[in-house]
Amino acid sequence: MHALSAGLMSDIDMTYEAQIKDWLSSDPMRMEALAIASEQKLPEWCIAAGFVRNLVWDKLHGFSSATDLNDVDLIYFDSHDLSESRDREIEDKLKIISKLPWSVKNQARMHERNSDCPYISTEDAMSFWVEVETAVGARLDERGEVAIVAPFGVERLFDFTVTLNSKRPKRTAFESRITSKRWLEMWPKLVVNA
Repeated sequence: MHALSAGLMSDIDMTYEAQIKDWLSSDPMRMEALAIASEQKLPEWCIAAGFVRNLVWDKLHGFSSATDLNDVDLIYFDSHDLSESRDREIEDKLKIISKLPWSVKNQARMHERNSDCPYISTEDAMSFWVEVETAVGARLDERGEVAIVAPFGVERLFDFTVTLNSKRPKRTAFESRITSKRWLEMWPKLVVNA
């Protein structure tokens, strides 16, 4: 997390962040994924999107077991190699190491797909994701402890909301994602906040 983001975090966010770290640390599959991702030594990496979001929503809904992950979104930022082939090479390597459904994306080139100005970091790229609650990731720090990457903080994850990012004013993509991913069916206490 950037120093600026850390300085702006509220006490509530810090409490929620500690809760997320505890839940992640208690989840063997997620800790295995974080350890494997850490071994790749990718710049500014984290595992984001459903990896953290689904875990929090599962816990808030009192589920006894975790919902399945469609993919494990390993993201990183490397402006020196923007090739998609590098992402495929990393994915292929990860799929040999583990059976998790890896998806690898260098955020340094994602601005092109989204018609944005170039991003300056992984966290900056995440700040353009469609839903605020999806823009939360986790990584292992240099001591091997869980660290959270969250450009909007983590408090919204605990509000039972799915919130349209103001940087993505087109509701069609937002509504399409909610429908296709069946979030309101899977986590019925959620409310759309657009």
